[in-house]
Amino acid sequence: MKQINLQDNLRKKFLKKGVRMMAPETVFFSKDTKIGKNVTIDPYVVIGDKVKIQNNVKIFSFSHLEKVKVGSNVSIGPYARLRPGTVLKSGSRIGNFVEVKKSTVGKYSKVNHLSYIGDTSIGSKVNVGAGTITCNYDGKKKNKTKIKDNVFIGSNSSLVAPVTIKESSVVGAGSVITKNVNKKSLALTRVDQIEIKNYKRNK
Repeated sequence: MKQINLQDNLRKKFLKKGVRMMAPETVFFSKDTKIGKNVTIDPYVVIGDKVKIQNNVKIFSFSHLEKVKVGSNVSIGPYARLRPGTVLKSGSRIGNFVEVKKSTVGKYSKVNHLSYIGDTSIGSKVNVGAGTITCNYDGKKKNKTKIKDNVFIGSNSSLVAPVTIKESSVVGAGSVITKNVNKKSLALTRVDQIEIKNYKRNK
């Protein structure tokens, strides 16, 4: 009962402060949640401990935030999971089915679809393509990935940490990157496509 009353009080508090919620009864806050101005929270969002949200932020449905710092003009979700140690700089975007853990996403950078970003620093104006993952755990320890400014990561790429992708470089879609990538370079790892004509499967 105490928890229900606490949530009701927190919802009323944030509504009075101008937070827009279409279905406030489906949104959950923590006692230490801090929210700035012009923030919109869609239904079914959970905000855990130690979350700070600045101004002009939109959080879409079914997102979960815990121990996260969110800058101004940021968009999150739907279906985003932001784990402890995540910092989203102003103008950044975290899209649907994206998990971020112990990472910084720089100004105006985007991780829009189906990605895992862990133990990573992302610079400004970076585009991380759909299905990209940072392979941060080698079975014994967590390793770091560094993605510098103005980098484009193609879809379905795996970045095997520790690794650094330097400024203004491009990682081609479907690549597995195990070595550092130099500035203004294109990095690709692909095998030749094989096609067998008139192929018949064994029955």
